[in-house]
Amino acid sequence: MNLNSGLNLVLDFLSNGLTHATVWQVVIATLVMTHITIAAVTIFLHRCQAHRALELHAIPSHFFRFWLWLTTGMVTKEWAAIHRKHHAKCETEEDPHSPVTRGIKKVLFEGAELYRAESKNRETIEKYGHGTPDDWIERNLYTKHSALGVSILLVVDVLLFGVLGVTVWAVQMLWIPITAAGIINGIGHYWGYRNYNCTDASTNVFPIGILIGGEELHNNHHTFGTSAKLSSKWYEFDIGWMYISILSAMGLATVKKIAPAPRFDRQKLVCDINTLQSVVANRYDVMAKYARSLQSTWHEEINQIKQKSTFEPNFLKSSKKLLQREPASLQSNQQQQLSELFKHSKALKTMHEMRGELAAIWERSHSTSDQLLHQLRDWCARAEASGIRSLQEFSLRLRSYA
Repeated sequence: MNLNSGLNLVLDFLSNGLTHATVWQVVIATLVMTHITIAAVTIFLHRCQAHRALELHAIPSHFFRFWLWLTTGMVTKEWAAIHRKHHAKCETEEDPHSPVTRGIKKVLFEGAELYRAESKNRETIEKYGHGTPDDWIERNLYTKHSALGVSILLVVDVLLFGVLGVTVWAVQMLWIPITAAGIINGIGHYWGYRNYNCTDASTNVFPIGILIGGEELHNNHHTFGTSAKLSSKWYEFDIGWMYISILSAMGLATVKKIAPAPRFDRQKLVCDINTLQSVVANRYDVMAKYARSLQSTWHEEINQIKQKSTFEPNFLKSSKKLLQREPASLQSNQQQQLSELFKHSKALKTMHEMRGELAAIWERSHSTSDQLLHQLRDWCARAEASGIRSLQEFSLRLRSYA
């Protein structure tokens, strides 16, 4: 082999790698690999390790651990601990990555830095990182040499795709910091729609959860934190749940918990203990339906309010948003704003007050079941005697929880 032939071989390798893949083939390969990384994060790190929503067979469990070491360098114990702390301290100063306290720009563009900073907090790791893998390979390779995997991946990418492999590697390194640390931790607590009015600011970024493995359904997740399934409405799709279902059918996963699905007995006319238990178990569904009933009353009342008052459009717009929030979470100035609104709508005032009374039923842990049942029956009787159509219809639905 002469010098020119050797040089040509080197240039050919640098240009095409061992695969001689076209640009589009490289793009497809990159998307497939990053999607596997997303699947590993949502199935293994998030749903299995952080929330114990499912158990994985050793085969997928070890594969996910190896793949995450290779493509992200993240340590299972650190990731689970930081995420558990996020749920425990959500939207407070102690939340490692809340856009409510740190600002959306900070979390969106520096989410990975926030993660790395919290991973150095040993108190967080020891307090919230219990129950994660602690075997020989975890201690001596995955945790001890967390940066080795991504270094090996760089070499592999260059071998497979030539110089273009450096770009493939860069995309793989940025994929989780952008999609998980940035979009989910940032936008997922800032913008989107909410199925449930849980106590934090979580939102569903998009109803079709494919790009980020189903994590797009973040409000659903924060409402039912230990559920292995993140979709809750018929129009929502959680590809992570699809993968879990496939693993379960193959005997490689065991689902421990999913969000409760309400059941109804339309023939039931009187609240009983089963009704009470179902209402408490499905309280997020109950309050979501109540919010819709309140919206219906708003549309019925708004024209009369405009005729009776001189409220500015911005006042009405913000008041509508305040009505969707839990009464107990409102600040004094917000309560005063609603008080001004209620002077022109007795129906909205009644629905606002009764919302707080309904929520109090499952918050009274000191009360007996008989006492709570009496309170539920009394609430339904007053709702149906209120003369407010949407409240009456809601009460009839509430009685049918089975």
